[in-house]
Amino acid sequence: MRILLVGAGGVGSAFAAIAARRDFFEAIVVADYDEAKAAAAAAIDERYVEARVDASDAASVTALCREHRITHVMNAVDPVFDMSIFEGAFAAGADYLDMAMSLSRPHPESPYEQCGVKLGDEQFAVAGEWEQAGRLALVGIGVEPGLSDVFARYASDHLFSEIDELGTRDGANLVVTDEDGNEVFAPSFSMWTTIEECLNPPVIWAGDGTGKGEWHTTAPFSEPEVFDFPEGIGPVECVNVEHEEVLLMPRWINCKRATFKYGLGDEFITILKVLHTLGLDSTEKIRVKAASGGHCEVSPRDVVAAVLPDPATVGPRMKGKTCAGLWVTGTGKDAHGSPTGPRSTYLYHVVDNEWTMAEYGHQCVVWQTAINPVVALELLATGVWSGAGVLGPEAFDAVPFLDLLTAYGSPWGIKEL
Repeated sequence: MRILLVGAGGVGSAFAAIAARRDFFEAIVVADYDEAKAAAAAAIDERYVEARVDASDAASVTALCREHRITHVMNAVDPVFDMSIFEGAFAAGADYLDMAMSLSRPHPESPYEQCGVKLGDEQFAVAGEWEQAGRLALVGIGVEPGLSDVFARYASDHLFSEIDELGTRDGANLVVTDEDGNEVFAPSFSMWTTIEECLNPPVIWAGDGTGKGEWHTTAPFSEPEVFDFPEGIGPVECVNVEHEEVLLMPRWINCKRATFKYGLGDEFITILKVLHTLGLDSTEKIRVKAASGGHCEVSPRDVVAAVLPDPATVGPRMKGKTCAGLWVTGTGKDAHGSPTGPRSTYLYHVVDNEWTMAEYGHQCVVWQTAINPVVALELLATGVWSGAGVLGPEAFDAVPFLDLLTAYGSPWGIKEL
């Protein structure tokens, strides 16, 4: 297996650090638009080489794949680049993995009731071409989406005879401080992506439990609930957010409802609303005065992301834990598959920032995201997982994934609610 890692930011660098401890691949080309970032991430292992890539240009991805005889392309950049990398990998005859899906576009007339272009629609539209070519595009294989989707498959196969709701719930008690110890606003993940998913209309799946149903939208930050997260994190208010799980899980797993709720907190929600009110969430470029004179064109959202601390750098000043998980309700089943009555179960993965910083030198949110595609690639390399077409994590057996995740030193848990 020869991997092209596109993106050497927080998640990409954590991916490189985790993979360096494994032996399932022959080489990794660490590529970024910023060659210095690529070089830094590649310096940790003799099997790594750095390269420059323009993630917005499919031909650039294809050329790099051919130059280095790449078998698998790992997308570790913002999802705005998904389709160019996706198309570049296909043209090169390589398999593809990402941690999100192609972007959505709200319904032009009823954004908070009806879906427009959904997350992943552009990729699923060409699933037949990937399948005919015998190539695999494994989409949504981060932590959320990703591990949460693996949990859904596990719950369906081993814990539930009927599923009422697959409810992804994400929360943390992370705090970032300045040099004087004062708490500061510093997102632990890509601000560009956070704005995208939090301000778009959240999607909800409503079905009959047999695979029939439909997706609809609601208003951002709707249906707040307090969820009690495990391992000392405690109660966190969570709200509806657009996320890939809701678009993935019902394609493979029968359920009556699928939701995603994120523990953002009042301060973060207020900041996001202000950004939207001021138009600073826009991705459309505007003309502004340049410091050197004249004018230049910039996207307001890119400016917001640029002025905030880089998520890859906040680890030393961060404390706390992050939790990704799936709350499943419905009818349980015994070891023989017979129904056992009502069941409410939270499957989860908690990571402590102190541990990831000491063990890997990367903060817990990017590390938790990065470990899952490394696990998936190892399963693909060893033939434990295989497939063709555009597939989500739900299309594969969950047990080998969860066993290997534990073997990596990062166990998962189950809590009955």
